[in-house]
Amino acid sequence: MSLDAEVSVTLGPFELNVALRVDDGEVVAVLGPNGGGKTTLVRALAGLHSLRAGHVTLDGVVLDDPSARIFVAPEHRQCGVVFQDYCLFAHLTTEENVAFGPRSRGVSKADAHHRALEWLDTMGLAGTAHLRPDRLSGGQAQRVALARALATGPRLLLLDEPMAALDAGARASVRHQLGRHLEGFAGPCVVVTHDPLDAAALADRLLIVEDGHVVQSGTLAEVTARPRTAYVAELMGLNLLRGRARGTHLVLANGTTLQTSVDANGDVFAVIAPRDVALYSSPPGGSPRNTWSTRVDEIHRLGTRARVLLGAPVPIAAEVTSEAVSDLGLGEGAPVWASVKATQIDVYGA
Repeated sequence: MSLDAEVSVTLGPFELNVALRVDDGEVVAVLGPNGGGKTTLVRALAGLHSLRAGHVTLDGVVLDDPSARIFVAPEHRQCGVVFQDYCLFAHLTTEENVAFGPRSRGVSKADAHHRALEWLDTMGLAGTAHLRPDRLSGGQAQRVALARALATGPRLLLLDEPMAALDAGARASVRHQLGRHLEGFAGPCVVVTHDPLDAAALADRLLIVEDGHVVQSGTLAEVTARPRTAYVAELMGLNLLRGRARGTHLVLANGTTLQTSVDANGDVFAVIAPRDVALYSSPPGGSPRNTWSTRVDEIHRLGTRARVLLGAPVPIAAEVTSEAVSDLGLGEGAPVWASVKATQIDVYGA
């Protein structure tokens, strides 16, 4: 792997312990809740946070290893960083911003500005060379920050929430443009994000970090199919239950039993897609294997769809049409019957 890191950082009461390996041309997206350690990881890789233990190795060269008393300063690492707020120099033009990196590494003024203009042209920003950051749109500012990071010819590219400063209308277009530019980057790339759409569009692999630790990693398909924490399940829009399996019976912590189609034993996770949870105003007819009476905790409107959060005995979410919400007379505290087919519950080891 081009990037091989074991990062242990202590910041007050918070501890980060993450192992990360990224190959050339690979994009790894780091996701997790606020305060989980995502930005701390990026800053440690960039040399902006000191390691308590572990190492950061790039192309076989050790950049940080406290045990060996090795520390390469941020400005001497072959690392390009795009910060969450882009950190463009307000008093410089876009051309000067992009030229700053090469100039700081000893490139002549003429060559640095020539390189800057080439990168601005590559990013579709040739017409902004004379503008200062306050005259740029959010998408333009992001591309200038990316051009500045790439103009130094880095081996490692780090992006910390590159979409965070964009409004919703610009995100899809800028995400697509960013994806095209990352495809042309030959080194390892780490992207911090909280948005699964960003991760799906940009990354080859996901790393989920919670409370300073990796809780899950894999491709988007692997993580979606087998979420292992409530955060991951919510991120992927799924219901995650934990219980004990006895054959095809799943017993939840409160004693509620659900029938599944999977023969298993021991501690397990169970995933249910919200669209597979059916709601009724009265006990449904027929012989559904899993039916229970509950109440509505919350309703979240999503255009023509609605996400209905249900309370005990099975606290899960159902996704129904807005018309169904009206037809069933659903509101917070309203009684409702829920049903899930045994074949729509996926069970796997905890």
